[in-house]
Amino acid sequence: MIRLGIDIGGSAIKAALVDIKAGTFASEKVRFRFTNESEPERALEGIKKMIKRLDFDGPIGVGFPGRLRGTSVENAPNLHPEWRGKDLKTFFSAGTGCKVSILNDADAAALAELRIGNPIIKQTHRTLFLTLGTGIGSALILDGKIWKDTELGHLLFHGQSAEHYGSAAVKRIEKLSWKQWALRLNEVLERYDFLFSPDLFVLGGAISSNLAKFQKYLSFPEEKVIRATLGNDAGIIGAAMATE
Repeated sequence: MIRLGIDIGGSAIKAALVDIKAGTFASEKVRFRFTNESEPERALEGIKKMIKRLDFDGPIGVGFPGRLRGTSVENAPNLHPEWRGKDLKTFFSAGTGCKVSILNDADAAALAELRIGNPIIKQTHRTLFLTLGTGIGSALILDGKIWKDTELGHLLFHGQSAEHYGSAAVKRIEKLSWKQWALRLNEVLERYDFLFSPDLFVLGGAISSNLAKFQKYLSFPEEKVIRATLGNDAGIIGAAMATE
């Protein structure tokens, strides 16, 4: 069963056709330039171009980086203010003519990891999945089910949101070494560990592929902090799976 998965991020929109039963790409991965200053119409333009390039006219799933209430944007701090209050399902459906499913981007990535990622996730009582990118996305998995729309990256930390202290973007912007950044990330993880007592942390986002470079600076056993099996493709695959 082939579906189109779309992952809206702070620097690009990524998409691919996905075999949702196998959890694998059924096409090339395409990208469309998109920034946190881009208006909703810019995203719609990109998605329409992707649909045309991939020659697809079936159901699509969209992972969105913000707080959702149903399919409407309640808050998207890292994106243009015009996103706030917009019903994404109506907006993207009307603009593309396709049936559209909407969910938070971190929830989409967690869905893919839960279904076809490391099987240990299904064996734990509490898993905290984090996407480390422009911000820190989160998905709390309880007994194999996702507690949606947690947005833990916005918990206050040192007088600012946790994502403004320890996201992957912060490492790049402030030119932090792996050790400097990992010590910040560790503080964030320790706060989450205190508040939610997860049995397992799963780190996603492109930077997670470098876990070996910074894991030694984390104060947790190696088996408690693992990288997402699907890496930076999890959001696309999970968004496609959400169309079921």
